[in-house]
Amino acid sequence: MEDYKVLLVKEHVFAENEVNADTVRKEFSENKKLLINVMSSPGSGKTTTLVRLIEMLPQYRIGVMECDIDADCDAKTITEHGGKSIQLHTGGMCHMDAQMTKQGLDELGMDDIDVCFIENVGNLVCPAEFDTGADINLTILSVPEGDDKPAKYPLMYEVSDVVLINKIDTLPVFDFDTELVKERIRKLNPDAVIFFVSSKTGEGFKDCITWLSNAIEQRRREHA
Repeated sequence: MEDYKVLLVKEHVFAENEVNADTVRKEFSENKKLLINVMSSPGSGKTTTLVRLIEMLPQYRIGVMECDIDADCDAKTITEHGGKSIQLHTGGMCHMDAQMTKQGLDELGMDDIDVCFIENVGNLVCPAEFDTGADINLTILSVPEGDDKPAKYPLMYEVSDVVLINKIDTLPVFDFDTELVKERIRKLNPDAVIFFVSSKTGEGFKDCITWLSNAIEQRRREHA
């Protein structure tokens, strides 16, 4: 007869995280504000994209939770470009979870922001597994990474509401099939909204800005 217990730690961790995530979502909803989780691999252009959004959405007060294992350069960049930012160090963790979001929100506050972005740790695996409490999951895939990433890291694209194909200004340099990448994303997630953009030049952002503005305004109307 077995005299020991088997504890399903991962299941327990996920269950607790879901409770925290629901609490975060409820708080943002009640305050008529939006929380967007930005995920990608390192170097895809997350911070540059957020700077571009801050510049193109001047009518909204934007907050950013910068999440890294170490350093504070991204938080400094966001602040220099007019966003409200806080740097979160994950203590070696390769992802954000809802408890970390709650801690960051306690420090950042939401009284003087209309929308908050989480710049998650650069990683195409772990961040997709943990609900941060965000209303929208946004994934950035840059052209230099290759059009095969949705096939290799399917969960990231399955949980994404929006996918930005970034650095399209480099398309002439890299072997990147735009139709194939759309096909791969749609196969995993038919409802994902896809935008082709360049955070460096601003190309392609008009439709993305319209989509985000509509999402922010929709949240405001929900409790009007």
